[in-house]
Amino acid sequence: MKESATPSSRMLKGAFILIAAAVLSKLIGTIQKIPLQNMGGDGVFGIYNAVYPFYTLVLLVATAGFPAAVSKFVAEEMAAGNPAGARRVMRLSSLLLMVLGIGCGVCMYVSAPLLASWIDNKHTELAIRSAALALPLVPIMAGLRGYFQGLHDMVPTAVSQVTEQTIRVTAMVMLLVILNQAGTSDDWIAAGATFGSAAGGAAGLIVMLIYWWLHRRCAGSMTAERVVLPAGEREPVWPLFKALLLYALPVCLGSLSAPLISLVDTFTVPRLLKGTGWSEAEAMIQFGIYNRGIPLVQLLAMLATSMSVLFIPALAEARVRQRMDLIRSQTQQTVNWFWLLGLASSVGIALLAVPVDIMLYQDDAGSAAIRWLAFTGIGATLSIVTAAMLQGMGSVRAPAVHLLLSTVVKALLNILLVPLYGINGAAIAGIVAYSLGAVLNILLLVRLTRFSMSWRDLLWKPLLVTTVMGVCVIGWMWAAGMVMDMMHIHTRIEALVVTLGGVVIGGLVFLIGLFRTQLMTEEQALALPKIGGKLVKLLRTMRITG
Repeated sequence: MKESATPSSRMLKGAFILIAAAVLSKLIGTIQKIPLQNMGGDGVFGIYNAVYPFYTLVLLVATAGFPAAVSKFVAEEMAAGNPAGARRVMRLSSLLLMVLGIGCGVCMYVSAPLLASWIDNKHTELAIRSAALALPLVPIMAGLRGYFQGLHDMVPTAVSQVTEQTIRVTAMVMLLVILNQAGTSDDWIAAGATFGSAAGGAAGLIVMLIYWWLHRRCAGSMTAERVVLPAGEREPVWPLFKALLLYALPVCLGSLSAPLISLVDTFTVPRLLKGTGWSEAEAMIQFGIYNRGIPLVQLLAMLATSMSVLFIPALAEARVRQRMDLIRSQTQQTVNWFWLLGLASSVGIALLAVPVDIMLYQDDAGSAAIRWLAFTGIGATLSIVTAAMLQGMGSVRAPAVHLLLSTVVKALLNILLVPLYGINGAAIAGIVAYSLGAVLNILLLVRLTRFSMSWRDLLWKPLLVTTVMGVCVIGWMWAAGMVMDMMHIHTRIEALVVTLGGVVIGGLVFLIGLFRTQLMTEEQALALPKIGGKLVKLLRTMRITG
């Protein structure tokens, strides 16, 4: 019987399925914060953003690394022709994850008053307990995802991810409407928003259980397939538990470093704001205003994460083939590209901060913080991409250490700057922290690959291009504002028109500038995996190149 696809093509197809699902689910998860702020207000928004990073951290402790560990052991059992062993891995890992999930959920629920005191805001207690309800469900779902990934079937994971996020957002919006109409307090409204995580987790788990049921039916009756080994030949349970934990722990530690920076803000910013004279409720409102700019940076980081996958396989292949010249050129091009992407995006968000703030959040209360937060996008973009590149080259621990160091720096700078500059101080601390992680990663890449950095191409030309872009965006904002004033339009529609026009004009000017200054040539564009040919065709149609 002829195979429909080679293992490598199946893996590539599966990777792109997971990437697409991850991008869609992260996009849904990021955009959902806009109706949350619009409907709940900055107080609810602040409580939600204080609790959610902690929930994410606990969830990572309970699940991170296990899908990868389960998929590895399942794949090994299947390669050895032992489907019963693969199912045994799934059953035991599900048991372990269920115990971890219930344990973490109970601890988080019971310790909600203590955690609220650590955050220094009693209004977060109900939301903490509401978020804890998701923890018994999500880890089991993660184990089932790992099982199907071990079978090289990525569709169940992708469907469950999108379903989980969709139901989470739907439940959140429905509860926001109901609780707002009932006139409940910010505490209960925020708890309703965080309960969406439990609803989404339940939906995602149901999807995975359906796929498991269908898998059993397609494979035949489990009773007919099960191979019952004599008692003396059965493998003991503890070695498998130990192997799963040892494999999952390094992945978990690497995953923990990213949400730690958000958690630093949760435990420091509201407390420090209270120390400067804000009341508890006012401090949480300020924290909500501070978090208005976070979804924009998250979208930029998500784009960087998604695009980095296009470069990493080529880098890994060059490493296996010991093509240091290819590694050097690819590393240099990738760093340059994402530096340009981060710089242009950050400048664009900073310039459009006021209309973006009004368009998304109804007023411009957080525009100053958005301007500062925009520039965390440069460091965040570069740190994500360079960390992936280092991991692709076999340097796994260094990126995690660098980000942990950035977390410490973030905490120290928050303590210094928030009392002086409020939420803007927290944003400035984020710029320094993310930039530090990016610089450390880049320096290690330079040492490993010996790629050269041209200050002309890395600094002067990008600054020239972004300056021209910025002037054009400012000109557009001035002209659009004049027209809107003449038409007496002063609403979110005006902000929407100004924002979208600024994005289009800024993006077009930036793209033209890249090729006019030779920061990117047509040959380099063609070398971009998957998108190069389409990009060059578009540029030729617009007569920007060729």
